[in-house]
Amino acid sequence: MPRKIAIVVQRYGLEINGGAEYHARLIAEKLSRHFAVEVFTTTAHDYVTWAHCYAEGREELNGIPVNRFRVKKPRDPEIFGRLQLHIFHEEHVLADEMRWLEEEGPLVPDLLRELEQRQAEFAYFIFFSYRYYHSFHGVRKFNGKAILVPTAEHDQVIYLSLFQDFFNLPAAIVYNSPEEMELIQRVSGNHAVPGAVVGVGSEIPGWADPRPTLKRLGIAGRYFIYIGRLDENKGVPELFDFYLRLKAEAGIDLKLVLVGKAHVPVPDNPDIIHVGFQENREKFDLLRGAEFLAMPSQYESLSMVALEAWAVGKPVLANGRTEVLRGQCRRSHAGLWYSDYEEFRGAFLALSNDRRLREQLGANGEKFFRENYDWEVIEAKYLGIISRLDKKT
Repeated sequence: MPRKIAIVVQRYGLEINGGAEYHARLIAEKLSRHFAVEVFTTTAHDYVTWAHCYAEGREELNGIPVNRFRVKKPRDPEIFGRLQLHIFHEEHVLADEMRWLEEEGPLVPDLLRELEQRQAEFAYFIFFSYRYYHSFHGVRKFNGKAILVPTAEHDQVIYLSLFQDFFNLPAAIVYNSPEEMELIQRVSGNHAVPGAVVGVGSEIPGWADPRPTLKRLGIAGRYFIYIGRLDENKGVPELFDFYLRLKAEAGIDLKLVLVGKAHVPVPDNPDIIHVGFQENREKFDLLRGAEFLAMPSQYESLSMVALEAWAVGKPVLANGRTEVLRGQCRRSHAGLWYSDYEEFRGAFLALSNDRRLREQLGANGEKFFRENYDWEVIEAKYLGIISRLDKKT
């Protein structure tokens, strides 16, 4: 019988097609070829409130057993927001940060109790997203068996005293990018903790003609695309501002197609087309039909959607103020980046007007993806980390 690995993550579902949760599902499904994998997660679908959505208990998704636990207390965004402002900007004590952790959630003590009761069954626990309740307490409880996938971003959370010694506790750390590893090692001094830059692959459908999807969604003409949550932290309002300003100044003929759930208002403009959530096949149809991908996010540990764009030969226009995005574009030679409107304008017009530039950057991106993010590469890195830990025990 294969050894057992537990994947512990805040949300899990076939409808969640981005972020750390999608990352966790892909890793669970790939590692199930080598281990008996079980997932431990919540019944929440909404990451803002952690409101109850999925049935509590055990189910199977794509062949993986999934254990769901109800969140003890949903997040109150108003209370959480006030508390976060306090710990970010005012003098406070550690107890305030512990309260912030519980208010941020998802508060799932039953999940941790279940892991404790069954800990002898599992060779290792892989915890996703350092900043949440399940990872903070789980890594401390099972540190000898804990593999952490931090998905850390360069924001104020990582500097909280709450996490001062946290990154020294796991048995190993799986980093998403060199920039994430440098950040964590710099703030925690955890150079002695085994780890590697691994990242994640993606499920890339075979080539298909995107025209039926474009016709169904009423999209005609040339466009560039944004894929992900439409919210403040993803830099979407600034993307709207820059795009509309450029349209007014330069009369560009490129429409903006938005794929994802909106948490900020979408401008009422005929050249901004919001199609909402799309299944994986349709998402890739839209990506293949685009001239390039815009990635304006302010906080990233790794941009999966940039990797997906490169996998299908599309260049990326990225927010260069985000170290991870700038690093991804530099290493791949497959994207341009900007730090202000003037740089956005220049990079946008270059990508829009120069087909050869788009093709060259896209070809660079495909090569970069194959060499670094093909699933065989990712799996081998995970197996290597586990093999090294096995030798230490």
